[in-house]
Amino acid sequence: MLNGIINVYKEQDFTSHDVVAKLRGILHQKKIGHTGTLDPNATGVLPVCLGRGTKLCDFLTATKKQYRVTFSFGKETDTEDIWGTVIKNCEIPQSSEKVKEKILSFIGEYAQIPPMYSAKKVNGKKLYELAREGKVIERKPQKVIIYDISDLEIKLPEVSMLVTCSKGTYIRSLCRDIGQGLDSAAYMTKLIRTKSSGFKIENAHTLSEIEEAVKNGTIEELIVPIERIFLNLQKGTVKKAFYKVLFNGNPLKLSYFHENELNVSKKLRVYDEEKHFIGIYYWKKQMFFPDKIFYDQND
Repeated sequence: MLNGIINVYKEQDFTSHDVVAKLRGILHQKKIGHTGTLDPNATGVLPVCLGRGTKLCDFLTATKKQYRVTFSFGKETDTEDIWGTVIKNCEIPQSSEKVKEKILSFIGEYAQIPPMYSAKKVNGKKLYELAREGKVIERKPQKVIIYDISDLEIKLPEVSMLVTCSKGTYIRSLCRDIGQGLDSAAYMTKLIRTKSSGFKIENAHTLSEIEEAVKNGTIEELIVPIERIFLNLQKGTVKKAFYKVLFNGNPLKLSYFHENELNVSKKLRVYDEEKHFIGIYYWKKQMFFPDKIFYDQND
């Protein structure tokens, strides 16, 4: 079984679920999970967790994302993008300077109403399912953070920009809100995810490239080891005399480690003497307790 993370370039018309299903066939393993949905019409970075790496899915989903988005003023659609039905026509803003000012005003925290055409659930039902039934329901605003907006290109009625944002941000809805903030309307025309969970688009691999790597026996070269996600944490190596405690998943005393000066206020990535990455531990009650265990002796 392959363990780790693979940086997939999701192509247009594939859902995140489609990518996982195809990878299961290509890699011949079931234990695979993605790190957050990406619209079928969007392209770009989709980190996919393999084997024991699936324990990272929630951790990676919660991190910052970066997108290159293009949108246009003058129309509103039911899906908030070019692939929907036009439901409103508006005047196009005339001042590029005012457009820029309004766009940059969204940097920071703001309350965003999710689009009806989204996978977000309300009372156990996905919003897009209700939307397809012709229903529009009230959605509660969700707190999102726009960390940065850069590389602005304004050629009215079209705008292109690079957006760094928090988990749960709908870029389509950001475009919608910018349009409404200028007494107009706006709809997204193109979306590329350029970064997610530290993975970049320039290092992403298409499904066909991954399939070719499997045929050539080079697939391991495309997989990022689990431990690389935690290289910012201090390292601790457990002495062989305490392997029974370690592999039973018990808390570890400071004296069990080779390192003499571990920072007990920080988390720890733990290894055995054979350099196997065991997992992440946290300090509590004068011991390091397991947070996430990735190593299995039986593998």
